[in-house]
Amino acid sequence: MGRLSAARFSYEGPGWGYAMDGDTVTVSVRHRDGEVAGDQAWLGTSAGLLASAAPWRTFRWYRGQKHYAGTYWAATTQDHLIYESRLELARLLFADFDPSVHGIVAQPFLLKAVVDGQVRTHIPDYFLITDSGPVVVDVKPRQRLPRPVVSFTFAWTRRAVELRGWRYQVWSEPPETVLENIRFLAAYRRGWLFSPEVLEELRRADLDGVPLRSAAELLPGRPEPCVRAAVHYLLWSHELHTDMNEPLRPSCVLRRTA
Repeated sequence: MGRLSAARFSYEGPGWGYAMDGDTVTVSVRHRDGEVAGDQAWLGTSAGLLASAAPWRTFRWYRGQKHYAGTYWAATTQDHLIYESRLELARLLFADFDPSVHGIVAQPFLLKAVVDGQVRTHIPDYFLITDSGPVVVDVKPRQRLPRPVVSFTFAWTRRAVELRGWRYQVWSEPPETVLENIRFLAAYRRGWLFSPEVLEELRRADLDGVPLRSAAELLPGRPEPCVRAAVHYLLWSHELHTDMNEPLRPSCVLRRTA
C-alpha cells in the first residue's frame, strides 16, 4: 500500500471529483473524564484510544424533536450507548448481536480533513472493534444517500478510513424480518438473569434439529417459561442458531453452533 503518510487519493463521483492528502487528516477524541485530545494525527492515533472514547457529541431530549433518540444497554460493552434515530438503534442491535464485534463506541470522534483545499469535518455514528479489525460506521436512510452533501461526506470519510487499512460502512435499512428477530432476542441478552443450572442442562441436551416449540420439553423438571427464555438467550449468544431470515416461530428448527 506504500507509506500511509504520503498517500493521496482522488475520488470521482457523479459530476464532481476531489483530492485529499492523508497528511491533512486529523482526529479529535473526548476522553471519559471530559478532557479532549484535539487535532491528533489520524494516521498515528491508536485504535485503542478511539475504542475507549466518550461520545464526541451528546444530545438532549425535548418536546417535538424530530429525531428518535435514546440509550441502549449493550451486552457487548456492558454499558449504555446513545443513538439518535430508530435506524441507529437498529444498527446497535445488529452490532450487539454480532459475535465478531467486541467493542462499540457511539459518536466516537471528530474527523477533520482538507479536501480540495477546504477544511471538512465529520462525526461518524459508530466505531466497532471486530475480529477482522476496526470498522467505522455511518448510518443513513437509503433514500438520503444520493444527496450530494451526503455522498460527498461519506466519500471523503471512506478514503480517510481506508488510509489506515480499516473498513468503512454506510449502513441503511436492514431486512425487516432479520431486524424483528434480533429485536425480539435482544430482550434475552442479559445472561445473568437466567439460571446457570438450566443453561447447563440445555447445553448438554440434544437440541440439534429440535423445533423451538419442543425445546422446553427436553427439561421436564423445569418450569417451561424459564426453559423457553433460556433457549432464547442461547440463540442471542449464538450457542444455538436458526434461520434468521424467517420469522421466529414455534416451528423454527434449532441448530447447535459449531
